[in-house]
Amino acid sequence: MTHSSHLPVSLSILQEVFGYGAFRGAQEAIVDHLCNSGDALVLMPTGGGKSLCYQIPAIARHRAGQGVSVVVSPLIALMHDQVGALEEAGVHAAFLNSTLSSEQAGKVEREMMSGRLVMLYAAPERVTNPRFLAQLDSLHERGLLSLFAIDEAHCVSQWGHDFRSEYLALSLLHERYPDVPRIALTATADDLTRADIIERLKLEEAQLFISSFDRPNIRYSIVEKDKPREQLLRFIQDEHGDDAGIVYCQSRKKVEETAAWLETEGIKALPYHAGLDAALRQRHQDRFLREDSVVMVATIAFGMGIDKPDVRFVAHLDLPKNIESYYQETGRAGRDGTPADAWMTYGLADVVNQRRMIDESPAEEEFKKGQRGKLDALLALAEATDCRRVRLLGYFGEASSDCGNCDNCLFAPATWNATDASRKVLSCIYRFHQNGGQRFGAGHLIDVLRGKLTDKVAQYGHQSLSTWAVGADLPEQQWRAVLRQLIALGHVVTEGDYMTLALADSARSVLKGEVQLLLRVPTVAPKKGRQSKLAKPARKSAAPADLDDQAQQRFDDLKAWRAEVAKEHGLPAYVIFQNATLAEMARQDPQDLDALAQISGVGAKKLEAYGTEILRVLAIA
Repeated sequence: MTHSSHLPVSLSILQEVFGYGAFRGAQEAIVDHLCNSGDALVLMPTGGGKSLCYQIPAIARHRAGQGVSVVVSPLIALMHDQVGALEEAGVHAAFLNSTLSSEQAGKVEREMMSGRLVMLYAAPERVTNPRFLAQLDSLHERGLLSLFAIDEAHCVSQWGHDFRSEYLALSLLHERYPDVPRIALTATADDLTRADIIERLKLEEAQLFISSFDRPNIRYSIVEKDKPREQLLRFIQDEHGDDAGIVYCQSRKKVEETAAWLETEGIKALPYHAGLDAALRQRHQDRFLREDSVVMVATIAFGMGIDKPDVRFVAHLDLPKNIESYYQETGRAGRDGTPADAWMTYGLADVVNQRRMIDESPAEEEFKKGQRGKLDALLALAEATDCRRVRLLGYFGEASSDCGNCDNCLFAPATWNATDASRKVLSCIYRFHQNGGQRFGAGHLIDVLRGKLTDKVAQYGHQSLSTWAVGADLPEQQWRAVLRQLIALGHVVTEGDYMTLALADSARSVLKGEVQLLLRVPTVAPKKGRQSKLAKPARKSAAPADLDDQAQQRFDDLKAWRAEVAKEHGLPAYVIFQNATLAEMARQDPQDLDALAQISGVGAKKLEAYGTEILRVLAIA
């Protein structure tokens, strides 16, 4: 990058320290606002460059003699990677967390108190600890407390998807240090969550910066469950042969079973959940961050703050709780801006389980009502026949047009008039209740509709009901789809431990024929070994497709060199240089340090540390 003394301070730092030629989107406005001591609430999608929004003001204010910036983060892994990346770029940063010995922590505290430290990362419970607050008081009195950055700010909201009670105490930062600017950042927050963040963190006077939530490089696909393990395997093998990815499951047991099964199918898969031994969990996370082609199978305990840029897919084997969770989790794919997939399979049991978890939670009824509304929005997304992206962005209040890249845009799903079929389902549930006041689950209902004489049907005499065999013309999968969508639409509710079916008030208008229901036609999964219709050829490497053979060789050599450096420094490879930067080096083949300095992602410190070595690697290729 070209560095000039005539540039604005923030742009000069962007180029000199981080090696980028220009700001993206709202970054520059946010940076300038903070440099001028303003408060900010920033909503920016994962991979949108949130961290630069506080890192550059922190560096600028430190250079102006304003001391240390404190970054509040709930994530040990993220602290480690961010500090490593800053130190690599020549910025003095550190973290305080439970991984440090008391001697190491003491050293960090001395650096902080001297004002030499530019940025300190710490968890919310440490920041609000009386001893730490006394240290902040001392810094503040000496004019050396520069900035507070509160990352993952949705954690403060009961409406958010990852509420953490320790975040609630962070309002004291405003009360105690009203003249120290604060920035709160999150990738996902609907109106309700946004209002909660503002109220709980006392950000009423803060300027709101909302970036587009669109991640056009991510392709969204949602399929009906039909042997989900095999569907997942087909998706990975057909479209992501050697790629890094994340597979989310709801339970710890399912995580372990799925990871073990993928391993037997030749995929390098690791389990991750809160029940695993902490050291093993850390080892698995490190392997995912530092090795190529690892698939992490995890509960939602994994992923927040994972900065790995080359995750090529995120798959959900179970339905998340709401659109915010889904968007946050899928946003871990494709952070480098190149194509990635968000793939999900869901079925009737998912709908039933999520509703049960809400109904059985000890929360207040108002909160449960809010959670049901959020689940309904996610179900509407899953059952939609129109553009997924339009619906996703619409949820966050952003208007858009058809993306041309999601499953529905690429292959418009067929719909059918399911009004009569829906009335048969509702009528059968009504007949059960009339016939002795009993309630039954989905399996039994479908047996009766299809005229399948089971022991249970005979026991209750349901072969004599007027709805017996009225649905013999439709396959079981189609009846399951109808029932799933009736539950999703709120016409049928599930009750009790056995998830028996009952009619909601709105079922009356469907039974009377006042409502027409156009539902998706269930898709039939391709047979094993046949590529899915959305398949892309498996890639052998994360290299861009436009590299010729010689450039590809240079790229591979640079990756091998980077892996050695990363191992030596105990950091993930992307912290040294991202793939996009290596690809640009391979493409441009710079012959001297001046030419290398022009490549995006090569800052002054990295040029000094690695420039000669990079030129040597390129010369050999």
